[in-house]
Amino acid sequence: MHDGLAIALILGGISYGTPLLLAGLGELLNERGGVLNLGIEGMMLVGAACGFWISQVLSGPSWLVLLAAVLGAGGAAACMAALFAVACLTFRANQVVAGLALTILGGSAGLSSYLAAKGNLGGSAGRHQFANLDVARLGSIPVVGPVLFDQSALVYLSWALTIAVALYLYHTHWGLNLRAVGEDPAAADAMGVSVTRYRYTHTIVGGVLAGIAGSVYSLDLIPSWSNGLTAGAGWIALGLVIFAFWRPALLLVGSYLFGLVISLGFTLQQRGVNLPPELFSALPYLGTIVALVVTSSLWRGRRLGAPAALGRSYFRER
Repeated sequence: MHDGLAIALILGGISYGTPLLLAGLGELLNERGGVLNLGIEGMMLVGAACGFWISQVLSGPSWLVLLAAVLGAGGAAACMAALFAVACLTFRANQVVAGLALTILGGSAGLSSYLAAKGNLGGSAGRHQFANLDVARLGSIPVVGPVLFDQSALVYLSWALTIAVALYLYHTHWGLNLRAVGEDPAAADAMGVSVTRYRYTHTIVGGVLAGIAGSVYSLDLIPSWSNGLTAGAGWIALGLVIFAFWRPALLLVGSYLFGLVISLGFTLQQRGVNLPPELFSALPYLGTIVALVVTSSLWRGRRLGAPAALGRSYFRER
């Protein structure tokens, strides 16, 4: 394969894999605590709409506007995650049903479209968008430079968060408690760990990351707004958590592989390879199905990381 095409594919995988990685990290934290939130897609769309809206109405230095937009996107999705947490952790709603309702609420026919209509976002080009950072002017180094030193701030944020989540889960007391809550909440409760507090906290943090993931689309990849902008990326992120066996490092690898598949059509078209666009549109979802089938086959013989109490509500007996 030509070096230029190889680098383009790698860069495409990183760019389109970044929102999958951010959303997947949020869901991984949820599921490690035993909470299954199927509302990622809805939270991502609301985050994308809010982030783009903020970037359009604020004036000032781009870096400050973009920071406010990303924080606003995370905050909006956190509110949705809090709503989910109240429904499931306080009022004992079914987590699957509540997650699907959250996706409908925030989806292309729901809150995200309402916000876009109120802000008159459709058809507007982004006034502010993330640019690649040529770190220490090393981006011109062949091969390594563009991949490692010439990415946007959101890519570097996703790398830092991947490391932080891995260290948190496996090298801190709080991470150990979270995994205990996801494995056996009754035993964790007996040891003095507040199951409800851990689940509430990480569900909301997961929402923040989903909102930031959504803002990647409207502030970086496609600096504009259209209904259904994320195009099902939340469902792919959900599958990637399973594909990665609930491990942050594997999630990063899986996200970039799927990001490469998503960007494949654009990359080849830029080089004059014209294939049916429907084929490339279907590839990420076909890949998700194949990955889940393979993972399920491996899972039959042994448990490969799924929290034992995933999706199960816990309430202390009195």
